[in-house]
Amino acid sequence: MTKNMIVVGAIAGAFGVHGDVRIKSFCAVPEDIATYGTLMSEDGTRSFDITLTRSIKNGFSARIEGIETKEEADALRGVTLHASRDALPSLPDDEFYHADLIGLEVCDTGGTVLGKVKDVLNHGAGDLLEVDGPALKASVLMPFTHTHVPTVDLTAGRLIVDPPEGLFE
Repeated sequence: MTKNMIVVGAIAGAFGVHGDVRIKSFCAVPEDIATYGTLMSEDGTRSFDITLTRSIKNGFSARIEGIETKEEADALRGVTLHASRDALPSLPDDEFYHADLIGLEVCDTGGTVLGKVKDVLNHGAGDLLEVDGPALKASVLMPFTHTHVPTVDLTAGRLIVDPPEGLFE
């Protein structure tokens, strides 16, 4: 998938016996997942036109065009849904899509390269940058806050970080 496609949700399996699916939305406004047009699978080989039918615990019940049975819906469990970047809203200057951060070089405030952003994770308490580099024994998880990441320069392809003491030792 290219950086022109952004993950907006995932299919969590069947909901009921008539082909409805459970949708988990990763959007700031969860209902917006249905407003971004045709969604694609991660590899770009499948497209999904979804219609939300109701809100349920941890997501939505939805109909996907062409899915008629529980078995077809269950077969989609785990499929991530991607929207075209052009369909998504523009972000304020201090907000970023996770896809924009992955691959950026990570430098400390003195200019020393610490590694690259391998992934952006969120386990409920805020975003964490997974930083990987040749000098690191293992990936490092760093809070993605303005305090610890004062500068995000997408044009230069790097982050300037002020990590908590001892994090990169």
